[in-house]
Amino acid sequence: MVADAAGVSLPTASKVLNGRADVSAATRARVAEVLREFGYVPQAGRRTVAPARVADLVFDDLRSTYSLEILRGVTEAGAEAGVDVVVSRPPASVESGPLTPEDTWAQRLRSGGREGLIVVTSELSLAQVESFARAGLPLVVIDPLNLPRVEVTSVGATNWSGGLAATEHLLGLGHRRIAYAGGPLEASCSQARLHGYRAALENAGCATDPELVLHGGFQYGDGLDMGTRLLALDMPPTAIFAGNDAAALGVMEAARRRGLRVPEDLSVVGFDDTVLAERSTPALTTVRQPLQDMGRVALRTLLRLAAGETLDSHHVELATNLVVRDSTARIPDQGGR
Repeated sequence: MVADAAGVSLPTASKVLNGRADVSAATRARVAEVLREFGYVPQAGRRTVAPARVADLVFDDLRSTYSLEILRGVTEAGAEAGVDVVVSRPPASVESGPLTPEDTWAQRLRSGGREGLIVVTSELSLAQVESFARAGLPLVVIDPLNLPRVEVTSVGATNWSGGLAATEHLLGLGHRRIAYAGGPLEASCSQARLHGYRAALENAGCATDPELVLHGGFQYGDGLDMGTRLLALDMPPTAIFAGNDAAALGVMEAARRRGLRVPEDLSVVGFDDTVLAERSTPALTTVRQPLQDMGRVALRTLLRLAAGETLDSHHVELATNLVVRDSTARIPDQGGR
């Protein structure tokens, strides 16, 4: 009767009753709901071991403070929901291209009884997304490099308005030669921040100088390289908006090597507001992403998908805000470089 009401086979209902892990999260939730409706109570003396609920959290980079903040948010939400979080890397290295092999990875997760997976800042192929769907694995991505199709559920921040706010702050301090040292060109978040930067310049009547726009990566070394190139220009910028905090610190080091002071000679703005920002010297002005909240929302959204719920939107953006510290200052009235 329970199996019929839940629309599953008798063996599947039996697996749920006996705490077996090889049942999808959505099926297990449906059978559990029917059991509650029937007022099912386990027989006295019978040991029923509830299967552990597990979600996979996949990072392409586990070294950054950005990743640690996301991890903290996901695990805190998991603890509240009684869900264990397993942290892993994509099966294939980042250097070898998109996450592969698709079906092998999906089936491994499916056979392990996973609730689904959260993928952070990785490139996903359409084949991978389709393999997860075939395996019945809910998928949520955080700050994806790309979205193979619009139906993919994602969690991010208001990158465009963050880029706008960072650039408007520098414009308000009198800067007009403002550079953008962004992340990978193909990254959606980098593009959105670049568009916000351009919108602020356009609103202020300033043309975008192609020489002042560079794309690299989100690591310290990327910022150092881009900062070095920008400050070597015949007409170098007086301010640089970097793609994230780590890159901003690299820009600050490039300035130091040229004998420039931050913020007296060069203003620098980052993005993320990780622990690096407040501990740098000088403390970094940056755009705050609510990284822990993004992790919490991603885990809760994954559990809703696993329970078969319909979402109001496939994409959630949490608000950013500018945090002004000591790395930005008004451009000097006299002098210049």
